[in-house]
Amino acid sequence: MKSLNLIFGTALMALASCQSPQQQITFDPIPVQYPETRKDTVVDDYFGTKVPDPYRWLENDNDPEVMEWVKAQNEVTFGYLSKIPFRDAIAKRLRQLWNYERYGTPDYEGGYYYYFKNDGLQNQSVLYRQPSLEAEPEVVLDPNTFSEDGTVALGGISFNRAGNLMAYQVSESGSDWRKILVRDLEAGKDLSDTIRWVKFSGMAWAGDGFFYARYPEPDDHTYTGRNEFHQVYYHKVGTPQSDDQLVFADHTHPMRLFGVSTTRDERFLVLSVAESTSGNALYYRDLSSDDPTFFPIVEEIKDDWFLVDHVGDELLILTNNEADNWRLIAVNVQNPQRPNRRDVIPEAEDVLEDVVLAGGKLLAHYIHNASSQLKVFSLDGQPLGALELPGIGTVGSISGEPDRNEVFYSFTSFTRPTTIYRLDMETLKSEVWKAPQIDFDSDAYETRQVWYTSKDGTRVPMFITHRKGLKRDGKRPTLLYGYGGFDISILPSFYVPRLVVLENEGVYAVANIRGGGEFGKEWHLAGTRERKQNVFDDFIAAAEYLIEHKYTSPDYLAIEGRSNGGLLIGAVMTQRPELFKVAFPGVGVLDMLRYHLFTIGAAWATDYGRSDNPEMFPYLYAYSPVHNVRPAKYPATLVTTADHDDRVVPAHSFKFIAALQANQQGPDPVLIRIETRAGHGAGVPVSKRIEEEADKLAFMYYNMKVPVKYPLAQKE
Repeated sequence: MKSLNLIFGTALMALASCQSPQQQITFDPIPVQYPETRKDTVVDDYFGTKVPDPYRWLENDNDPEVMEWVKAQNEVTFGYLSKIPFRDAIAKRLRQLWNYERYGTPDYEGGYYYYFKNDGLQNQSVLYRQPSLEAEPEVVLDPNTFSEDGTVALGGISFNRAGNLMAYQVSESGSDWRKILVRDLEAGKDLSDTIRWVKFSGMAWAGDGFFYARYPEPDDHTYTGRNEFHQVYYHKVGTPQSDDQLVFADHTHPMRLFGVSTTRDERFLVLSVAESTSGNALYYRDLSSDDPTFFPIVEEIKDDWFLVDHVGDELLILTNNEADNWRLIAVNVQNPQRPNRRDVIPEAEDVLEDVVLAGGKLLAHYIHNASSQLKVFSLDGQPLGALELPGIGTVGSISGEPDRNEVFYSFTSFTRPTTIYRLDMETLKSEVWKAPQIDFDSDAYETRQVWYTSKDGTRVPMFITHRKGLKRDGKRPTLLYGYGGFDISILPSFYVPRLVVLENEGVYAVANIRGGGEFGKEWHLAGTRERKQNVFDDFIAAAEYLIEHKYTSPDYLAIEGRSNGGLLIGAVMTQRPELFKVAFPGVGVLDMLRYHLFTIGAAWATDYGRSDNPEMFPYLYAYSPVHNVRPAKYPATLVTTADHDDRVVPAHSFKFIAALQANQQGPDPVLIRIETRAGHGAGVPVSKRIEEEADKLAFMYYNMKVPVKYPLAQKE
């Protein structure tokens, strides 16, 4: 995962300790007239249970009626937001905070260091290279030239072994659909190669081309149709896509996903076969022979298996097979029919998140109580030491080569932007390569980790960040974030908009609830399928802890989550609406009875289950946000989605807000903000990100009736 380092400096903006007389703000209700949303008489029968679906028509985003509805909703929402007096002041402060240089972790390829850099307010980060760390950098690829508004973004990049060619992906309007182009790095220009209809794929170089995965060309429903029949191809540079060689396909399992990777020396091709977000089969092929056979390492799709690299005839594989906290194993492929296996780094008490082969050693990234640790091992698994990290935080990316002693890694926390470190694998000493300079006093704030008790007695950790010496009076504006799914660990991270909360005497909290990967496989499984309610109970208990310990109260508590986290917010606000003042369900999975019918949704069934299964339907129906909106006093809600989100289609958000607007019994607004020319979140230009976050923060403070400390901005 590429992680950008953040670096910048401007003069610190003077913050008034109180509102000046001309800034006195009255929090009068802003009138809202919701657009009329037609109701249909659609009713589905799930094993004898009749379930109305009155907003089914909103699923067709190509329908002119839906387009008009979207336009009307946006007019109401942006009209409301424009009337918040300090909205522009927040946007101005966000631009100041965001305007700092940030760097990515360098990769060494073909005699050059390659890294991403953003000058501050550039919509997209630029790829640079330099032959040494002291040399002048040169631009390799500037995605800001792809489009005028920054909505065409760079996806993944991959270099061939010689380092003279780079394949790269391009995404338009935030879509998961990508096209692959090839750049001649010596000539500094693109070749004629163009590969389309790529989705959920890397680019694995071998010889004079690369392997990739794609879907058949979709029909007119490009952004909502189900993604079926993923296939693996080999593209030879300089040839048209029509000549690409089909390498692997499975015509009997249309929903399977395929991932391909090659070892650094391009000797082995490894094929991963998955049906959902957890569990995969793994096969390999020796490219040094003429035999095209894929030999199995594991054929059962149950546990997770990821290629790290290889040493001689042994493939190094990270797996949670017989190891809830993961382990590194070596698979000897001398006898391909019966490969031998041995532990290299056995399972430990902490979760083994990642392993990198560098400098003839193994650098292992562990998660200890939802924070990063780095340890070094010999190739045979003997511990050689641990690295001292700056504190509670996250190692975002590690870059190293097997035959080079130089490693780069990134580190970040809730209050400190990403710093890039250079590690000597001989001495195990680290030094700063790029450190950020930002218009924010990080030393004035602190992060604590607390443990609270969930409904069933489970102990759950939570990070709480605020200004040092903050008065706990139950009136601190507080933003509580959560995710809770797909074995994804939510670790400390830096994000500019949270600084606005901290600067305004607020609290930012992150609950490491079940469903994530912070404590291994069982922690993940405890938040899946029939146990999904544990996730919601954990988050509700986090909110109750913050209230009980007088960080905040229901009048000053906002909650936020995106994607699976959007489901979290939709579920808890319908189950406990009185507990929260503001809710931000972002690009959420909100219709749990039909999520599997769109794009890649069926792949999430490992975590969720499916409504077409009689054993799974009852628990999905019990918490599905769209189906559990009842007449009630709901918190002020700003649902966010995007018109090109082809991962969690916007119909989820459309149906949820329609139900909320029809059932809101309280005085607080329930609105939807529908971004255009944007997708699920990846590649969003900085300008759009600032606008959305300013809207959300203004919405939060206005509905909490709390003024911000920034002087009201003059119209720019």
